[in-house]
Order: sequence, then structure tokens, then C-alpha cells
Amino acid sequence: MILSVRKWVQRFKFLVTFVILTYLMYLLLAVITEWIQPMDRYREPGGRAVKVFHPGDPATHPDGMIDRLRMFYWYGQ
Repeated sequence: MILSVRKWVQRFKFLVTFVILTYLMYLLLAVITEWIQPMDRYREPGGRAVKVFHPGDPATHPDGMIDRLRMFYWYGQ
């Protein structure tokens, strides 16, 4: 069996280049993701928007899980 050093060096160069370019693509996508996302996702909405999530204890809300599920299917959301 003959092993060609030149062929293995080419394969190694290709593998290293592939890994480096893949890592650079990952970093580029991470930068784009940070640029696209809003600054504070959980701030109070402005204008006529309404925030529908009420943080707190679920026991303080009179609706149970069955009522919420029924309303979900009723409105078709």
C-alpha cells in the first residue's frame, strides 16, 4: 500500500480551510443575529400595543388551565 504524503497534505489543508470558514460563518451569523434582535425584548410596549402577559402567581388569576385551553380553542389561536 502506497501512502502519498502530498495527497494527505492537500486533504489536511482542505479540512483546516473548511473548519476555519465554517467558524467564520458561525461568527458572522452570530453578529447578524445580535444586530437584528431588539435591545430589550421584554419592555413595556409603546403606542396602542397591549402587553398580554401578566407576571405573578397563577393562583391569583381566576381562570384555570382548562378555561385557558378552552379559550385558546374558541378563538382559534
